[in-house]
Amino acid sequence: MSQKPPIVGQEDSNYVYHHHTPLSKKRFKGSLNSRVSVWDRLLSLYALPEIENERIDRELNWYLQHPDYIARVQERAEPYMHLILNEIEAKNLPGELALLPIVESAFLPEAYSKSDASGLWQFIPATGRLFGLKQDSWYDGRRDVYASTKAATTFLKQLNETFDGDWLLALASYNYGKGNIRKAIERNEDLSLPADYWSLNLPEETMNYVPRLLAIAKLFAHADEYHIPLQYIPNKPYFEVVDIKSQLDLDKAAQLANTPLKEFLKLNPGFNRWTTAPEGPHRLLVPIDQAQSFKKNLAMLPDEDRVAQHRYYEERVPHVPHDEQVAQVAYDRHKVRSGETLTSIATRNHTTAKAIRQANHLAGNTIHSGMILKIPSSRNSANFPIIAKASKNHLQNSRTYTVKKGDTFWKIGQNFSVSGKDIASWNKLTMASSLTPGQKLIIKGGEQQLVTSSSAEPNPFRLIHYTVKPGDSLMKITRKFNVSLTDLRKWNSDTIGKALRPGQKIKILVDNSQPTT
Repeated sequence: MSQKPPIVGQEDSNYVYHHHTPLSKKRFKGSLNSRVSVWDRLLSLYALPEIENERIDRELNWYLQHPDYIARVQERAEPYMHLILNEIEAKNLPGELALLPIVESAFLPEAYSKSDASGLWQFIPATGRLFGLKQDSWYDGRRDVYASTKAATTFLKQLNETFDGDWLLALASYNYGKGNIRKAIERNEDLSLPADYWSLNLPEETMNYVPRLLAIAKLFAHADEYHIPLQYIPNKPYFEVVDIKSQLDLDKAAQLANTPLKEFLKLNPGFNRWTTAPEGPHRLLVPIDQAQSFKKNLAMLPDEDRVAQHRYYEERVPHVPHDEQVAQVAYDRHKVRSGETLTSIATRNHTTAKAIRQANHLAGNTIHSGMILKIPSSRNSANFPIIAKASKNHLQNSRTYTVKKGDTFWKIGQNFSVSGKDIASWNKLTMASSLTPGQKLIIKGGEQQLVTSSSAEPNPFRLIHYTVKPGDSLMKITRKFNVSLTDLRKWNSDTIGKALRPGQKIKILVDNSQPTT
């Protein structure tokens, strides 16, 4: 009977670490059977030594206190794990690295960080291009699950070679940059100090980054002892990579694959528009059980129907003849800038976020810097009922805002995704006008954005509505969701009074790139 690993906090490692037998040898000797799962395969590929260190213990404790999060990341990982393990095994990398997307993106392929990193593996633009991940208005290879996984595993292997086989330094440099890690090593060497990962003076994020991966790896290795269920995911391909030869409407592709568009886009999140890129890549990931029928259906599809640009108009405006639709509807092009949201773009262009989503066949509200959007233009809106209605509703959608201490036109505009200049104009003021607490301002068309002051760039934030439970306090909730008390009060300034009430609904903005409940 194996001894249960100690729960964190029972021992004080005092930053002393010990190498043990690799986890795979301890756990999986002779344990594989006919119903092998991706987790069985993952653990059989473990190669890093187990290390006892209080920084690992702290991260492990967090995971153990949030089993719902572990369940969610397993569900999200299902489509991608077989591919990742194939690349891990092909490049002879430690199996633990297959769990890195939990740390990087919580297995959300469309996650964006405040540093403009993107995808499962969170490549920044420059590093992505360095490893062949094309990025343009049509396609972002950082979000391409297939391409980015190959790039990330190649990058990790190179980093390991750079640091003479030291995987902890390689992982730290994946997060902080190999040049920065080299400088940290040199600083310690100049001071005659140890230059291993645990001894380096690094930013807090990097200090937590490697322990977080080692903690999640330890949890998966000892899941039974920690009473954390590993969901059964068969060790077989989830999708097939299909060469589609040329450009294809993504909505059409999902239909040919008999797969809901939302599910299809989970496998193909790299495309920025409603169709694949005209210059490629000309491949799609298709659910394995639908791949043969997809290829057969695609072969029968006439070339002229591969990119059905008129489909949007036929579906959304069924009562307008097709030849009139093309003549009447105009689109502007907008390149997304850092910090913009669909709502803020819609507000400036006198349309709605829903209309922009429809025009660009977006499955959700996620956009990112550099993306090119088609914006329904109001130039011909008198003849086009959907746009006319959207413009009218936008102008009628106004509210009164009470100025608070410290408010500026810019700050209020950021909160409602409108420009400060517009706010001044709507209220017959100038940007030089002073604002006083209690002053009433008219805000037209904006939707209040629940963002923190640090979220000026695209990020993987997600709004949730939490129901207050008996015994909850504001401090308990902030710790539960890893948010600040100031932000929690700001997001709920209209509902949080002196005390919380069980059953009360509050709004919380959760960062999907970090562990959350």
